[in-house]
Amino acid sequence: MMLDSPAVTHAVQWAAAHALPLFGLTLVALLLMTSLAWCLMGSLGRRGAESRFSPLGSLLAYLALGFGLIAGAAQLFAEIAENLGDGRKLGALDQLFSNTLKAHTGMHTLEMFAWLTHLGDPVTLMVLGVVVAPLLAWKRYFLLCASWVLALIGNGLLNPALKQIFARARPLHEDGLIAASGYSFPSGHASGAMVGYGMLAYVLVRLMPQRWTAARLPVVLAAVVLICTVGTSRIFLQVHFASDVLAGLASGAVWLGVCIAGAEWARFRQVGRVRLD
Repeated sequence: MMLDSPAVTHAVQWAAAHALPLFGLTLVALLLMTSLAWCLMGSLGRRGAESRFSPLGSLLAYLALGFGLIAGAAQLFAEIAENLGDGRKLGALDQLFSNTLKAHTGMHTLEMFAWLTHLGDPVTLMVLGVVVAPLLAWKRYFLLCASWVLALIGNGLLNPALKQIFARARPLHEDGLIAASGYSFPSGHASGAMVGYGMLAYVLVRLMPQRWTAARLPVVLAAVVLICTVGTSRIFLQVHFASDVLAGLASGAVWLGVCIAGAEWARFRQVGRVRLD
């Protein structure tokens, strides 16, 4: 379907007019899909006689899935980037969505998202980084510590570089609730939340003892909620276009996937086997 077709235009306007309930439904759908994926991959985490996979087989299965997600996220980013620019229809749809959303969003909703968006602020993620890294080093989890630091610093360098490459202006945000400067594409809050909270969930899951197995999925689901909420807040507050946020999530997912895949491979090489406990 062409981006400039009347059906697409109507769908964009409808989605913007019903953005808040759609956000809730999307979040529920993401939580359900995450839970389903977690259950389907449960067999990879079983140890000993219960597992149908060797340690190397488990690692390769995880890496294959991870690289599949990385490739999908990279493709999404490339498609969005390709359709941006002067005269491109995606930019017009972005503006249409933003204008319609502004006309249908109340001040109370904006105030709520203005508070929630701070969960993805660079200062918030920086504080999180300097708290977690010393704790990991103190507990002698040096591989996890290095992976954690690399993930945050890498995204902190990657996102500004992408912004300079695309140099997209931000939408007008005149409600006075939040101020944002610099270029808009891709969203730094969206990519930062993806990498920061996604990596935090990975670290926590890796460090949880066997008796806390039931708590691992809630940790992952909490990360999904935080990532989705931060990204959505940027659209509601009009500091990013919808495609900026999607691209930020995609670029963050690529870097997060690379960091986790690298950490898993290094852990396998370090201990000689994969421990999914």
